[in-house]
Amino acid sequence: MSKTSVKTTVEWETLNWRKLERAVTKLQKRIYRASQRGDVKAVKKLQKTLMRSWSAQCIAVRKVTQDNQGKNTAGVDKVKSLNPQQRLNLAKNLKIDHRASALRRIWIPKPGSDEKQLLGIPTIKDRAKQSLAKMALEPEWEAKFEETSYGFRPGRSVHDAIEHIFISIGQSSKYVLEADIAKCFDQINHQELLRKISTFPTMRRQIKAWLKSGVMDRGELFPPTEGTPQGGVISPLLANIALHGMMQDIESQYPETKRVNGKQTNWKPCIVRYGGDFVVIHPDRPTIMEIKGKINQWLKPMGLTLKDEKTRLCHTLNKSIDEEPGFDFLGFNIKQYSDNNTHLGFKTIIQPSEKSVRQHVQELREIVKAHKSAKTVDLIKKLNPVIRVWANYYRTVCSSLTFKRVHHDLYMMLTQWGKRRTGKYDKTYQMYWHEVKGAKVFASNPPKGGELIMLQTHNQYRIKRHTKVKGGSSLYDGNWVYWGERLRNLRGCQ
Repeated sequence: MSKTSVKTTVEWETLNWRKLERAVTKLQKRIYRASQRGDVKAVKKLQKTLMRSWSAQCIAVRKVTQDNQGKNTAGVDKVKSLNPQQRLNLAKNLKIDHRASALRRIWIPKPGSDEKQLLGIPTIKDRAKQSLAKMALEPEWEAKFEETSYGFRPGRSVHDAIEHIFISIGQSSKYVLEADIAKCFDQINHQELLRKISTFPTMRRQIKAWLKSGVMDRGELFPPTEGTPQGGVISPLLANIALHGMMQDIESQYPETKRVNGKQTNWKPCIVRYGGDFVVIHPDRPTIMEIKGKINQWLKPMGLTLKDEKTRLCHTLNKSIDEEPGFDFLGFNIKQYSDNNTHLGFKTIIQPSEKSVRQHVQELREIVKAHKSAKTVDLIKKLNPVIRVWANYYRTVCSSLTFKRVHHDLYMMLTQWGKRRTGKYDKTYQMYWHEVKGAKVFASNPPKGGELIMLQTHNQYRIKRHTKVKGGSSLYDGNWVYWGERLRNLRGCQ
């Protein structure tokens, strides 16, 4: 059947998504391999083929209208959602050109901070076009990105970055430079980014249109001169491209090993990056200060700088000048503790950071407070997703004691919640706790013939170690045996 006949006769609900995904995956694998062998001509040809593909156009529309978390967010056209026929029409007319609508400005508060983060929300049509462009560009760049870059990349996660740090400091104590790039998305130099992407003219014009589209706020248009539209589908990929090469360039300036005090020492710095946050690990303090200066110099042409107030130099084991040992990264606290019972003389412990624990407890407290008069089942349904997400995020590290502590805090909140409803001077509040398999659990009374709706507890999440992704492996490399097994194991952790 021809492409035209498929477009005119098919209904959105009856599309064979598995078949469409297979077609797109095959093209992306070919782009990845062509990029690996440096065949620029083949890469660009395959990218154009993918963007003209009916399969890719349908998947791009489905992602932004049905799959993505912000699928019901409106752009400047105030369109929040599309019905199946509208999705099909959008897929039929979807193509990369040089047009882009303005973004809708939204300010959202940053967790645990008084600062607000600016988001620019594209229209649904622009989000679909960005998704299509991303499907074509991502395999090319996945073949180029550094192994120690983990943020906003398919098949890689925060836990891979944390595990890489654990491996880097597992055998010896080291100095760590914890740094954050100031306004990473908002200050990227447009010309330098477009030069670095070095794509074919149609794609270049389209990316430039997105970068220059401007932001609409209260009826007024603000044309940008720098930065990527944070809030768009393609923004994380553009930021990763802008920062690509930093780690490789810095690390290449140092030898693998160096003789220090009569011993061969690993002298090559380890830089682990997640988006605009990164850490530099090295055994020598003056060298790590030198690396900080080189990173600032590297970032300058791209229009970026390090955020001084979030840049910290410490040691993993010992107090360094005025800095306590250990550091926080991506919500985890990483620190080494002296232990004479081990052959190294210390243990590396990774656990949830105090800031993250406080924020989580505060979120639970606000939920309980907001449901003073609500039904028990409504409170449980509100608490369970928050507990599940937080516990799954931290169950890969030494979190058992933290889970017990947070569980106790939540128990005290629920006790006060029950006493307020039943009276403070008797124990009738215990009616909200039911005995299940010999343990008391907070639960709602079941409907007739139904089961108890129980509150999930932090204690029920057992620690399960995370296995770091293999070096330069990518979801586009075609190693289905490895990725099938890995993704299956990761789902088992949820």
